[in-house]
Amino acid sequence: MVFVPFAFVLFYLVSFLLDPYAKFWAEYSQRNFWNLLAEWCTSLVFCFLVSEASIFIHAKLNRSLPWTDRPLKRLVVEALFNMLAVMFIIFLNIVFIICIEKEDLSAPSSEDIKNLMQWGVVSMMISFMIIAINTGSYLVSNWKNSEMKVTEHKLREAELKQASVEAQLNSLKLQLDPHFIFNSLSILSELILEDQQLGYEYSERFSKVYRFLLVNSKKNTISLEEELKFLDSYIFLIKHRIGSGITFDIDVAPQSKALYLPPLTLQLLIENAIKHNSTNKNNPLTIKVYTQEAQILVVENSLALIENQNLRSFGIGLPNIMSRFELLKGKTPEIIKTPTTYKVVVHLMDYEQ
Repeated sequence: MVFVPFAFVLFYLVSFLLDPYAKFWAEYSQRNFWNLLAEWCTSLVFCFLVSEASIFIHAKLNRSLPWTDRPLKRLVVEALFNMLAVMFIIFLNIVFIICIEKEDLSAPSSEDIKNLMQWGVVSMMISFMIIAINTGSYLVSNWKNSEMKVTEHKLREAELKQASVEAQLNSLKLQLDPHFIFNSLSILSELILEDQQLGYEYSERFSKVYRFLLVNSKKNTISLEEELKFLDSYIFLIKHRIGSGITFDIDVAPQSKALYLPPLTLQLLIENAIKHNSTNKNNPLTIKVYTQEAQILVVENSLALIENQNLRSFGIGLPNIMSRFELLKGKTPEIIKTPTTYKVVVHLMDYEQ
């Protein structure tokens, strides 16, 4: 409806500018009010039909043939449909005028033909003006949406980078933790004295863990298969550090290994379990990593909380995992606590980010 007044004014303005000395304009001021009112109403209806037809065609083509796909074809198709619509509306208008005024159908005069052609040209100009306005509005709106998406994408990337940095800082904390390094090196020196082959394997696993932490902690996602390879070396170090005070049970379906999760997810969850629970050989801490479905991975540990510890104290490990899944538009992990177990259900992602 916004275009109707614009089209109405434009119709008379362009008609006058095309031929200001036409007989129609010379006699215009001499016509009675009711005659003018009838003409204005007819013209208003005509402009309404032309405007609505143009808007309807534009909206339909936006869905079936967007400007961004094939602009030249879109221009030709929209112009053609609008021309056909205008011709059909003019035809209906002529039929209506003939029926109302009961004019005879004798051969039209040259003046009538001239007026009809002028009418067609003016109508086409109005139609094309509306096309131009609609197209401009569509392109500006599309550009704004694109800019909004780019801005949201940049913001999301910044948030992901921040979360990734937090995970990296967490892993660096582990790397630079003198306690962890001292224990690992002490075990390594003992193993070298007792069993050189085992000592060599320990040093290899030790280097793999730190290489993984340095390289992959900066990524947004990695495959579960890569995470499990890292976890194998990490568990090897943990077992030789803690001994029989901890047991691991890894049972992951092969099809799940091709799915993705944020790096260090499993390491942080295992570290969290060790941090909050005692590791006694008489009552060892049991940690299970298994899949329930292809996209559902569960990290479960038995509960033997250290005195003065509670499950509300997660450090930065679990909250970091939660925020990274959220930022990656994945389903956030679920926590299930029973009197004897603590489970974290991780929903794996089927694409790399």
